[in-house]
Amino acid sequence: MKSTPTRRGFLAATAFTIVPRHVLGAGYLAPSDKVTLACIGTGTQALREMLPLLASEKIRIVAVCDPCREAAGYRDWSKNGLLQSLRAGLKKPDWRAGTDDLIPGGLNVGKDLVETSYGQKGCKGYADFREMLEKEKDLDAVKVMTPDHLHGVASIAAMKRRKHVIMHKPIANRLTETQMVIAEAKRTRVATHFMPWDSNGSMEKVLAWIHGGAIGKLREVHNWTNRPVWPQFPDLPKDTPPVPEGFNWDLWLGPEAERPYHPNYTHMVFRGWFDFGGGSMADMGHYSLWTVFRALELSGPTVIEPMLSRTVSFDGDTIARGKNTHSFPNASVVRFKYPKLDLIWYEGGIRPPAPEELEREDKDLPAEGMMFVGEKGKILAGFRVENPRLLSEKSTEPPRDRPRRERNTLSPGMEQWVAACKGGKQSPGSFLTASGISEAVNLYAVALRTQQKLRWDAAANQCTNSAEANRYLSREYRKGWDPKTI
Repeated sequence: MKSTPTRRGFLAATAFTIVPRHVLGAGYLAPSDKVTLACIGTGTQALREMLPLLASEKIRIVAVCDPCREAAGYRDWSKNGLLQSLRAGLKKPDWRAGTDDLIPGGLNVGKDLVETSYGQKGCKGYADFREMLEKEKDLDAVKVMTPDHLHGVASIAAMKRRKHVIMHKPIANRLTETQMVIAEAKRTRVATHFMPWDSNGSMEKVLAWIHGGAIGKLREVHNWTNRPVWPQFPDLPKDTPPVPEGFNWDLWLGPEAERPYHPNYTHMVFRGWFDFGGGSMADMGHYSLWTVFRALELSGPTVIEPMLSRTVSFDGDTIARGKNTHSFPNASVVRFKYPKLDLIWYEGGIRPPAPEELEREDKDLPAEGMMFVGEKGKILAGFRVENPRLLSEKSTEPPRDRPRRERNTLSPGMEQWVAACKGGKQSPGSFLTASGISEAVNLYAVALRTQQKLRWDAAANQCTNSAEANRYLSREYRKGWDPKTI
């Protein structure tokens, strides 16, 4: 009677012989196996997000990748807050002793964090994710946590090699590249998870009110944020400082056009540039609106109308009102007209006018929030749809804080993604469910960059009134970075 040996039985029988996973079959991952993971990006936020991965018994980080080798030039919310947080997570108050005046970041710090957590050497370090994907044959998955302009090419390169992918927002900062990512996820059927899903609120109560006729026919959705909270430089850098030692500027640029290095493009401030970032909506809109897009089945806006702040300066002795096509404005409002309703996004401290229901209570709108406006009523909620209430009724419930998960544990979405890596169903936050919100986020950027009302033909995937806008839907890829051949 013949029997087929299991992978673990085979390994036990061969004693000291180590058989790579790719020998046993591409993509093979037993339910009892740990997911072997590589982290693409080891900047400040990437290091924060490593802690729950390192603490998980279901994941093993085996490689890290970043074009910046040393912890130099990083910026953060405080001088040593991240370092103290990492020390606390490691339970090693003396980790990286003597670096308290240096914000941690970069390849060497990421590698050290992994090896210190596991108590052993062996984490591989790479500057180029393309090289890493070619050499790490037994890798199961990657986590992409880079500046926005590298998200698309990194995730596509990984999925082509049948690696599962988790990624932060946005999916990409060009619409056509976003569509390529989603198409590749459909083609390869690898497990994907888009991390902002875990922070989205529930639309259940809001939908019940809407479908029950509490506010009449829904006409408008308003969402406002206090972002940006980083500099959005009005001018291109004029000086050309030297590239820091250990920083591969060419790899950091990736698919984007060559230009001289400048620190104002890089750590923490990349999001304000059209080439490298996705703006405030890409940063925060995925957290608040993804659940709204899915619940209301929003896709294919017909009009995208931007209203934005502008920088005025002197050009010699005359006033200059130059058109800024390189960085996002400090404040803006963008209206999306969908067939059934309008969605209006506000940023930079701008909010909708306070509704009369709040005026009667002598109250103002919060600094961040969301409002659903119907023909005969309104629903006011927190920024991520938390604590919704009908404005026709006085609030009787105190606002509830969003539930916080225990420190250094995987989110529910991440747990579902791990299960999907082992053959389970896709997580509800997979790339496959993010097309509507991703379309809006990228068209928002194009509208602000062109500073004109756009008429969008979703079927043709183009603007019908602006050749300039269509140019910004995609990018010209440098040699070696085209997603079709990467």
